Amino acid sequence: MEGKGISKAVISRLPRYFRYLGQLRDDGVERISSHELSERMKVTASQIRQDFNNFGGFGQQGYGYNVQYLYDEIGKILGLHKTHRLIVIGAGNLGQALTNYVDFEKRGFIIQGIFDCNERLHGRKIRDRTILSMDEMEDFVKDNDIDIGVLTLPKEAALKVAEQLISYGIKAIWNFAHIDLHLPSDIIVENVHLSDSLMQLSYNLNRHEL
Repeated sequence: MEGKGISKAVISRLPRYFRYLGQLRDDGVERISSHELSERMKVTASQIRQDFNNFGGFGQQGYGYNVQYLYDEIGKILGLHKTHRLIVIGAGNLGQALTNYVDFEKRGFIIQGIFDCNERLHGRKIRDRTILSMDEMEDFVKDNDIDIGVLTLPKEAALKVAEQLISYGIKAIWNFAHIDLHLPSDIIVENVHLSDSLMQLSYNLNRHEL
């Protein structure tokens, strides 16, 4: 059972647990201890047990964790047992790359449409998705029961488009624009800054070279 008041740090580790458990399952591993999992993930066994205890524990004393069961339960906590319908706003390089990334669909994230304000792009296809005009977005969102809007557009337009999506009924925004969006509290926002990750890598490289 999922707990309440879970810290962001714990939530941020859940996808990593899910990924490692998926690898273990694919390798034919049926059960694993917190110590064995910690060695693979470079997270302490104590931290793993604390994280899992937020959701009920999942393990048995002296037995460890059933890999398939734990994988399925974390998937449910992450909402991966459901199908999520997305649209991408911004058909530039990043928008096209995300639309082409088929692994999203394996996790239940289905990109239904892609939109751009550039008329020269309208009608072009990315995989089997036709790039549509922004004027078509409202009807498309409502007709296709879209859950999530993905923003891959310049920061100057991000807030306005996010507010449009909210007015159409979308409740979650995956934001790749180079700006942190602060939206009403009932709207779920994940701000993603790829450059931040690259700068962290640069920092660690710089330390390594000192």
